[in-house]
Amino acid sequence: MTTWVKRLVILNIAVYAAQVILGSTINQWLGFTPALAFRHPWTWVTHMFAHGSPMHILFNMIVLYFFGSRVESRLGASRFLQLYFVSGFCGALLSFILAYNSSMWGASGAIYGVMLAFAAFWPRAKIYIWGILPVEAWLLVVATTLFSLFSGLTGANDGTAHFAHLGGYVGAWIYLSVMERFSPAKSFRAKVAKVAPHTEKALKEKWQQLNLEGVHQLSREEVNRILDKINSQGIASLTSEEKLFLSNFVPPDDRKSWVQ
Repeated sequence: MTTWVKRLVILNIAVYAAQVILGSTINQWLGFTPALAFRHPWTWVTHMFAHGSPMHILFNMIVLYFFGSRVESRLGASRFLQLYFVSGFCGALLSFILAYNSSMWGASGAIYGVMLAFAAFWPRAKIYIWGILPVEAWLLVVATTLFSLFSGLTGANDGTAHFAHLGGYVGAWIYLSVMERFSPAKSFRAKVAKVAPHTEKALKEKWQQLNLEGVHQLSREEVNRILDKINSQGIASLTSEEKLFLSNFVPPDDRKSWVQ
């Protein structure tokens, strides 16, 4: 696990242990109730760390474990945390708007935001439901969106905060859109996309000399995947996102030789 995924898992487990020990009193202070949202403003955040049952926290932490590390490696620690809390906050906000008479606990809004980010970066990655059924990440997001929307609008009384799930997706989409729009990397990506074909040999040699010592295992696997793609299909086969990803591991001065 990456640093903040590990810390979030530990924090969630610690808070749930406190819930079990202290009982309903702490639950009332941690949970998000729309009618009390402005009298208890801290609950916009604390609800993300409180859970209603062992299965509830187990599911959320499993999802965070499987999706979170790769997303944190891609975004970096600070942006990952921003994504996490924006998604959780938007989950509460949508529940405030559309499910005013209910209370909720859980990291589901934040977790669903992490899921959407994973699907945005790796849409074709296969997720094995129950460890058996392979589903591509983008399809999993679409299916869970439709399910949450249907369940929320029909008032399914299953104890699940469906609008929090939808809010998490909305929050993550907004965050990623804003990040993309204002990211300094956007202009660099446009330049990298114009790499001249005659420089392919030089670039190939440069990328194959990347020093991956100290790089997180997940990022190292992604770099190696891209390098294998260069070897088998050529640099022209790379997307601008893949070129930009590789640029993160090259000294800034060397990047000038990558573009016209």
